[in-house]
Amino acid sequence: WFGSVVQIINHITLLSIILTGAALIREREHGTIEHLLVMPVTPAQIMLSKVWSMALVVLIASFLSLNLMVRGVLGVPVEGSIALFFAGAALSLFATTSMGIFLATLARNMPQFGMLMMLTIMPLQMLSGGTTPRESMPEIVQNIMLVAPTTHFVELSQAILYRGAGLETVWQPFLALALIGTVLFFLSLARFRKTIGQMA
Repeated sequence: WFGSVVQIINHITLLSIILTGAALIREREHGTIEHLLVMPVTPAQIMLSKVWSMALVVLIASFLSLNLMVRGVLGVPVEGSIALFFAGAALSLFATTSMGIFLATLARNMPQFGMLMMLTIMPLQMLSGGTTPRESMPEIVQNIMLVAPTTHFVELSQAILYRGAGLETVWQPFLALALIGTVLFFLSLARFRKTIGQMA
């Protein structure tokens, strides 16, 4: 029961970063970004289209996985509000898709992006509290991981799905995700604009 829900939480992060970053790199490799540059769209609009489209794909896949496989086939009980969980997932996806774009602007090709993914996704998933309790980690690691969106997403997800928590209990992780997502979005946008400027 624990493992199935945790894997959905982990794969929301994993897929959002991979899909967004890989899509941007493939477009750069095939010259699609140059086509976008001659159209009347801003870098922010290009980036927002990547964020919401990939987030939507991951949300739909997660919804089907949670309801059809985890709750349906495996019979895992879910205590809290599914709508509240996916609201938190959407906020988390705002942050992680922005992170995927940032990594894609650092990498020159897919192999480099794969290496950056290994350096990023492993700490995010191992130290966010999904597989091992954060309380068992050194205090410095706990404090550092507070800047990671996955830490707050795992916290709110476990509270909602395992303990049936409401918004009055998980509003702090929601607020943290909104702040982290906004910072990551604007950092990624600045890097994206710089990358487009070099291509133009």
